[in-house]
Parts: sequence; C-alpha cells; structure tokens
Amino acid sequence: MSPAERQYQRIAADLRRRIGLGEWQTGDVLPSRAKLAIEYAVDANVLQRAQQLLITEGLLEGRTGSGTYVRRPVPRRAMVRSRIGAPVSFRADLGAIDGTGSWESSTDTNSPAPQRVAARLGVEPGAPTVHTVYEFLIDSQPVLLANSWEPLALTQGSPVICPEYGPLAGQGVVRRMAEIGVRVERAVERTRPSRATATQANLLGVSAGDLVTLIERTHYDQDGRAVETAELVVPDSRWDISYELPIGRQES
Repeated sequence: MSPAERQYQRIAADLRRRIGLGEWQTGDVLPSRAKLAIEYAVDANVLQRAQQLLITEGLLEGRTGSGTYVRRPVPRRAMVRSRIGAPVSFRADLGAIDGTGSWESSTDTNSPAPQRVAARLGVEPGAPTVHTVYEFLIDSQPVLLANSWEPLALTQGSPVICPEYGPLAGQGVVRRMAEIGVRVERAVERTRPSRATATQANLLGVSAGDLVTLIERTHYDQDGRAVETAELVVPDSRWDISYELPIGRQES
C-alpha cells in the first residue's frame, strides 16, 4: 500500500470512528472538505478519497452544491436474477426484491434506438422503438432504475404496444409477445461494473461516480430474434446480486 493510500485509509477509519461515537448524527452535514483537510493536515484530494470510500460503503452521501452528509443506514438486499420457473418481467423482478414495493414508469412509443441498443436488437441505429423508463421504489424511495426498448415494428398497432398500459400491463415481455404470436424462448443477461451518472445518482440518492452494476438483458424469440432489451442500474452499495442456475437431471 502506497503512503497516499495509507493516508486516506487512516482518515476514513477516523471519520468512521467519529461517526460511530456520535460526533455527527444521521442527516448531519460534515465540516467542509477544506476544513477537514486542514484538520488532518493532508491535501484536499486525500480527504476526498477518504470520504469517497465512506460514500461507497454507504456511510456518507454527497449532495451536489450542499456538502457531505451522514447517510441513513440502508440495508443491503438480495436480488435473485434468475428465478427458475418464475416469470421474467419487471413485476417479477420487484416481487423478488420486496413484495411491498412499487414502481413508476413512462413510455415513448416512437423513440430512436441508440447505437448500443440497436446493436443488441439487430436494427439500424435510429430505428423506432418503444422505450420505457422505470423507477423501482421501496418505501417511496427509488432503489433501482431500468430502461427497456422494443422494436416498434414488432408491436405497432397491437394492444400490447405499451408494456405498462393496456390489457396485459405489467405482465412482462414473454406474456405480451405471446399475445401477438411471438414465442420468447430465452433471455441473456450481461453484467458489468459502472459508475453512477449525475442523473442516475440524483434519482437513486447516491453520489455521482458511485459504483453501480449495469445489467443488460435481452429477450430472444424462437428464431433467435431480439424482441426486447433492457438496462438495469443497480447501486453496488445496496444490492447483493445472485443467479440461480438449473442443473440437468443426472443419470445414476
């Protein structure tokens, strides 16, 4: 460990100790970064790294233009991504997280596909899609963000064009596509670490740059055609993500 790393780890440990002793209560704002840097006789960048470590741990939260606060403890929750035999839908996702939760959504039925989305859907960049934005809520607080895109050509003119409106609202991709004769056979998920953008951080109540897990999920029909792709943003400090893998029958 380098001297700089030892410095910020030492400061983080001391700030953690002081918070534990009640010097600052939940919701209190800490002294300014400049003031704390003088107190610890370190460069402001070292103090920033120490605070960022505690933000990542969920002990502190940064608020743009306001300062750094002691965060209300947020328990880590278990998110099971592949529930064997269960429906694949945002409703099922939420039920697996917390049955008392809810979500909000908005849909644009003629949204040009960004290049990364077009590549996953197998359409031209800019092709029209049905784009739905989700905010998952627990105790009225956003805890998970998601964006979903479907090729407009697939559902245009049908009663299931909007995932959260109509006769099959909230029933998920598999059920809705079956209504128009499309059999969805598999979903592929790709996860990778990322950092919260300013917009994501503001919605989730975390700091810009906090660690998040980005989950890219794409549904395919019986012909291997992509019929929907989604991106879920999961705050790393709040969720343990696990996958269940089916085991084939073993011959004795």
